[in-house]
Amino acid sequence: MRPFHPAGAPPGTAGGGPRPRRARLSRRSRHLCWTSAAALLLPCVLAAAGTPPARTTRHQARFPIRVSAYVANSGSRTVSVYDTRLERQVGAVQVGRGPTGVGVSPDGDEAYVANGRSGDVTFIGTTHRLPTDTVEVQRRPFSATPTRDGSEVLVANFGSDTVSVIDADDRQVVNTVPVGPLPHSITTIPDGRAYVTDNGGHAVTVLDPEQHVIGTIRVGDFPSGISSTPSGDLVFVSNTGSGTVSVIDTHTDSVVATLPGGRAPMGNAVSPDGTHLYVADSAQDCLLIVGIPDGRIVGHVPVGVKPQGVAITPDGRRVWVTNEESDTVSVIDPFVARVRATLPTGHEPEGIAITPR
Repeated sequence: MRPFHPAGAPPGTAGGGPRPRRARLSRRSRHLCWTSAAALLLPCVLAAAGTPPARTTRHQARFPIRVSAYVANSGSRTVSVYDTRLERQVGAVQVGRGPTGVGVSPDGDEAYVANGRSGDVTFIGTTHRLPTDTVEVQRRPFSATPTRDGSEVLVANFGSDTVSVIDADDRQVVNTVPVGPLPHSITTIPDGRAYVTDNGGHAVTVLDPEQHVIGTIRVGDFPSGISSTPSGDLVFVSNTGSGTVSVIDTHTDSVVATLPGGRAPMGNAVSPDGTHLYVADSAQDCLLIVGIPDGRIVGHVPVGVKPQGVAITPDGRRVWVTNEESDTVSVIDPFVARVRATLPTGHEPEGIAITPR
């Protein structure tokens, strides 16, 4: 087992300024003085803090901040929406037929749902939790994954052996790329490359930033779920038929390790600090917690029947797992390896994604 050393994320910063005082004035005088002082001091404070001029953009933080989980219910034509802080359902969105995979934009403003039986992708605005558009793709789309910069959405068309590339702003298919047989899931990395599991080909297809096929990597049997570290250095592939997880080094595009995955691993996700991998074992109805540096299973959490999708909150404190045959989602505290809550979903939940904010 080759050791891995994932890099951590840098901490944030905060700043402030002095508060002026003024005594023995009337309420109206105090209000006028405060208003004038604020107007005079604001440019100085902004300059000292290095804050750019305020403007409204798609990427600007909104308040209150709410991290939401979106669960695709393949048997009920809906997506269930949850507040991850309160751990409760806050809504449901009508989508196409047979929704399976779901992804969210890097800024958290949109969710994308692959509707397998409709042959299209539903765009959902996360602010009001309403569908905003539907884009037709090819047969049996299984997953919809944005690029790391959010400019495009990549759709694995399980029934067409292709990947559809949707322009996220224009909401039009701008490219269709032939890949291996039965493409299942996709992960993207910061340099623009994408990795596609070919469920019928025992391989992963690699696409460059312009969506040209640049390589094929042999993995285990029936690769399905796939994820990557925040840095993009490593990619993890669930081999459902082999009971293993292949680790791909993206610098060489080669398999450098094989991790245990239980009996039939499906979805997987990497912790934000890159130290643990969470794997849904659909045959043993559990979530496996695997230490990435040494490749050992360090936790085993029973969940519902036939777990499928895995997603992690941005702070890494909760892992969410969909249970297809229980019509539930399990909320897990990974630090104590136990289920905190079991929440109802629609019928046959599969894919899950959590907004970054």
